[in-house]
Amino acid sequence: MSESKLAGQFFDAAIGLLQRVRDEESSSITAAGTAVADTVAAGGRLFAFGAGHSSLAAQDVVYRAGGLALMNLLAVPGVVGVDVMPATLGSALERVDGLAGAVLDSSPARAGDLLVIISLSGRNALPVEMAMNAHALGLTVIGVTSVAYAQQTESRHASGTFLKDHCDIVLDSHIAIGDAELTHPGIEAPFAPASTVVTSALMQATMAAAAEQLADRGIEPPLLRSGNVDGGHEWNGRVMSEYADRIFFRH
Repeated sequence: MSESKLAGQFFDAAIGLLQRVRDEESSSITAAGTAVADTVAAGGRLFAFGAGHSSLAAQDVVYRAGGLALMNLLAVPGVVGVDVMPATLGSALERVDGLAGAVLDSSPARAGDLLVIISLSGRNALPVEMAMNAHALGLTVIGVTSVAYAQQTESRHASGTFLKDHCDIVLDSHIAIGDAELTHPGIEAPFAPASTVVTSALMQATMAAAAEQLADRGIEPPLLRSGNVDGGHEWNGRVMSEYADRIFFRH
């Protein structure tokens, strides 16, 4: 069977985007990794949030083999994934004013902690207010978004601002508006989104930079190992016991 032309084109597009973020976002990734390392070293806690498919990249760094044990998912009921029924409800909740504040107020997040907010468009009320409220609480905020949306669309928040406007550090995924890399004669809608691939790579690159920073300071990064390798469960048990007061996905 011959190779799919469109499949190859998607890989080419994804590789091109990954190369672009590596080249153009390297200083921001280093800054984000430094902020994560600073938080860990100072005794703070780490949180990640994303709505809808943006939640996939947030979940990818939580309770993950090879990942930092201190990264916790800040979950907003109904918007964490597409498991809510109907799935369109999640999209509607992203536009509800006041939801972010209620979630943060009931979360364990406090001053000195760090929150990564992932939103491709960064234009809906939920990620914008999440960043605004997190800043008000004294958290360091890292935004992972496509800056192109702020340049070519209108905000859905009353302030007229975007996620990027309320972050200490912004990681630009450089995803084009619409999040579809391919078109083809006979197919009316563009297709093959790459935002998950690129955003997850940005998150993992940031975690790698953080681990590097901690090691350079003589601090052992609190990393998890795979439970499917010998000794993995024992290793993770020790890490989770040592950092029990900063890990919330076990409660």
